[in-house]
Amino acid sequence: MTSRLPVGRAVVLVMFAAYFLVPLYAAVDFTLGGSRRNMGHTLSIWTGLIHQDGFTENLMTSLKIAAVTVVLLLVLMVPTMAWLHLRLPRMRRLVEGICLLPMAIPAVVIANGILGAFKSWPEAITGSWWILVFEYVVLALPFTYRSLDAGLSAIPLATMVEAARSLGASWPVALWRVVVPNIRTAIASAGILGAALALGEFTIAHLLLLDTFPVWTDQAGQQDGEVAITAAMLILFLSWLLLMLVSHLGRGRKAKKPETSGKKQKVGTGR
Repeated sequence: MTSRLPVGRAVVLVMFAAYFLVPLYAAVDFTLGGSRRNMGHTLSIWTGLIHQDGFTENLMTSLKIAAVTVVLLLVLMVPTMAWLHLRLPRMRRLVEGICLLPMAIPAVVIANGILGAFKSWPEAITGSWWILVFEYVVLALPFTYRSLDAGLSAIPLATMVEAARSLGASWPVALWRVVVPNIRTAIASAGILGAALALGEFTIAHLLLLDTFPVWTDQAGQQDGEVAITAAMLILFLSWLLLMLVSHLGRGRKAKKPETSGKKQKVGTGR
């Protein structure tokens, strides 16, 4: 039994890897001209992507939406989650249920609900990409809650905040200089998940008739499939790079802790 278990795990991992990697390989091969074997592989689609009509404008719009969404999301959720862990731990289940609601509510309902809530606002907001920021903040709540909750649960939050307050720090100072540095990996994870959602969301932007990069990709796919798949691969690779960056930051932080403790032990021995 023990000798067969690793083999079974390896087979399962290979099957899952093939399930994810084979379609990606096929998509990349298609963008490199794999469908035109007589011409060979070429980067012409990738290099000419920036010259496509609307590519730069819509990509910049989606990047602005993602950046503002992440900032607003973190400004709203980091203090809320910290206060929830410190002062209202019994309310965590209720807040978790509220934050998970966007996963159960259809995107059409969320879009119409936010449009109804902001119908009295100026058209410069309701008719522009700003309305998508509010939509994506709501949609990203489940991922943000999970990331921040895990980060705050892994540290002695109450002890750290009480120590900072006893030294004369106000609540904003304690939050900024004590809490945030200790959950920066969780904050980065929440931010990247929110940015990935904002960069890849299509349904709500299409329903609101707003031009974003996913909408442009869908429209380009109706004319040239290679351009659409290349644009989708570009966003996917950028998201992977961001996730790898967060993973590297987390590993780097864990690797520094043993070195610091080792130095402290040497100093104590010398004395």
